[in-house]
Amino acid sequence: MLFGLFCLIPMGFRWGFFAHKKINRLAVFTLPPEMAGFFKKNIEFLTEAAVNPDRRRYAVAEEAPRHYIDLDDYEDSAVFKLPRYWNQAVEKYGEDSLQAKGILPWHIYRVYLQLKEAFLINDPDRILRLSADLGHYVADAHVPLHTTKNYDGQLTNQVGIHGFWESRLPELFYEQYDFYVGPATYLSNVQQTAWQIVAQSHLAVDSVLRFEQQVAKEAERFSFETKGKQTVKVYGQEYSQKYHRALNGMVERLFRNSIKQTGNIWYTAWVDAGQPDLKKLIEYKPTEEEIAKRKQELLLWREQTVKTRNHESEN
Repeated sequence: MLFGLFCLIPMGFRWGFFAHKKINRLAVFTLPPEMAGFFKKNIEFLTEAAVNPDRRRYAVAEEAPRHYIDLDDYEDSAVFKLPRYWNQAVEKYGEDSLQAKGILPWHIYRVYLQLKEAFLINDPDRILRLSADLGHYVADAHVPLHTTKNYDGQLTNQVGIHGFWESRLPELFYEQYDFYVGPATYLSNVQQTAWQIVAQSHLAVDSVLRFEQQVAKEAERFSFETKGKQTVKVYGQEYSQKYHRALNGMVERLFRNSIKQTGNIWYTAWVDAGQPDLKKLIEYKPTEEEIAKRKQELLLWREQTVKTRNHESEN
């Protein structure tokens, strides 16, 4: 009977929908004028589509591993030793093993390449969809519990901490955060940046777990709140404040860096595509024939690029 009256708010294993939407939305304002018009015109789509990768997890079998990497399932110092490039990693560990442990940093690079190609062929729909997806994966890489097999505290008697850290805390304290992160900057190596993000997040795992264990000795974890017609069991306000204070600004720092790095990678993909004129795409929708032609041109460009590199490597 009590279950019908009270329930613990479900906490998905991700930045909450609230945070993902905010991150994509705020990343738009890091972009230079040459990009900002197109992205601002479509800011509502980028905001709402920020959660599409999470929705796909329930429909696409391959989606889930793209959101995490269990670094502690590898040998010691794995974050510094794992191959940075996918083909090298597959050669060393095998694709099935990699998928089982999560492929987040490699997938960030893959989506960046897809976004660059979308810019190259001037496909506005694909640019927007991939930009929204990329923001989601970049944000996930900033969540410490996306880098460990103890992703929800299930190994340390802290079940629920994942959603507590990435959903409850941002929703409670969002208005206290400073979200001015400066303009997007060009990244010389997106793949290395993805790994740097994951490495920094993984270093915070111990603090995320240990501080919550300490606060649990001082205060009651849960209280009840009314949401609509439902009374729900949640991490209490006092408990949340103590934990948030113990983390010493961690959630805000990682939230801010999620915004900045999302803008950086969008910007880098655009620059690497030759800085196409996005103003022409604001009201433009290419026909299927135009997109097909551009895809064919892209294939030819890829072939020529490979030939050039092969030729250069022979000298």
